[in-house]
Amino acid sequence: MADKKNYYEVLGVKKDASDEEIKAAYKKLVKQYHPDLHPNDPLAAERFKEINEANEVLSDEQKRAAYDYEQAHPGMGGPGGAGGAGFGGFGGFGDIFDSIFQGFGGGASVQRDTRGEDIERTMTLSFMDAAKGCRKEVTYTRNEPCKACSGTGARNGTAFKTCSKCGGKGQVRFSQETMFGRTVRVGACPECGGSGKIVTDKCPECRGKGFLRRDTTVTLDIPAGADTNSYYRKRGMGHASTMGGDPGDLIVVFRVEPHRLFRRKNADLYVDLPIPWYTAALGGTVQIPTLDDTIEYTIPEGTQTDAVFTVRGKGIRTRNGTGNLYLHVTVEVPTRLSREQKEAIRGAADAEELRQFEQSKRYSDNISALYGKDAYKKG
Repeated sequence: MADKKNYYEVLGVKKDASDEEIKAAYKKLVKQYHPDLHPNDPLAAERFKEINEANEVLSDEQKRAAYDYEQAHPGMGGPGGAGGAGFGGFGGFGDIFDSIFQGFGGGASVQRDTRGEDIERTMTLSFMDAAKGCRKEVTYTRNEPCKACSGTGARNGTAFKTCSKCGGKGQVRFSQETMFGRTVRVGACPECGGSGKIVTDKCPECRGKGFLRRDTTVTLDIPAGADTNSYYRKRGMGHASTMGGDPGDLIVVFRVEPHRLFRRKNADLYVDLPIPWYTAALGGTVQIPTLDDTIEYTIPEGTQTDAVFTVRGKGIRTRNGTGNLYLHVTVEVPTRLSREQKEAIRGAADAEELRQFEQSKRYSDNISALYGKDAYKKG
């Protein structure tokens, strides 16, 4: 374990960090280095793997205790060794450490991790393709399982024998004596490389590798509502396993281009709607854009700039429902008017000014009637 990175440094916490501090640090780093945010970045992928490995150990009380001891006593001998005299009677500790190290240091995961590596690719979608759904093809190069040997690396898929060292399990137990007794870890079998099989006659097609390097084209049926950083997983279309397991997956991460009219938030759409000043004042019908076509919408009289109207069910249709379309109004004021238009506006303005004056006078009169002649002036 001495060759491993310091798990406390990986998570950026002190050695005496509480469980809550470790949990908080882990969550923060996972969000920062998640593969979906760093497609095709091997350094980020490796960092993400280290973070999960460190958390797996430090979040478990027994594994953390064993890890701390190994860090403090690297290579410590057992009874009779340096500092080990007199501890031979603590046989129970051997059993404890045996159970701890069954799943520590990558041992218990060897047999499960025979699956091939995933492949990540980035795909750019137009706004409309992402919103409405589409069908796209992606071409990439992968290690494809050899059909001639069914991925075994053996001629006709049968020219192999069970590994005698691991009994076909692909993993073996390694033991070490410490001051507390015998510690045991599980690792890949060095004889068969973790496959559990020994090839006696290599496949002539793949030369015993179990896979061939091939260009592959996959068709993706992308559902409506894809957004930037969302992804599509195609099972079994990643790299072939080098240990006889299942192939990895193809993960396509999307980048969505902006639209000249629409903006979106989840399944909702937003659009700026400029309207003439007379429509804002008097009300009227205008044409508004949707994802499929244009429709008529009635603007109420007296509409002001920055008013927002909701058109329900005209957003993006997804499996979880359909969003809404939000209209953000901007009232357009003309910059050039004819003499007749100006006279008409002045007449309307004079009439409005008179109306407001009469309304104000009636209000003043009502106040005076209630509280006296000078009450309105005094405020």
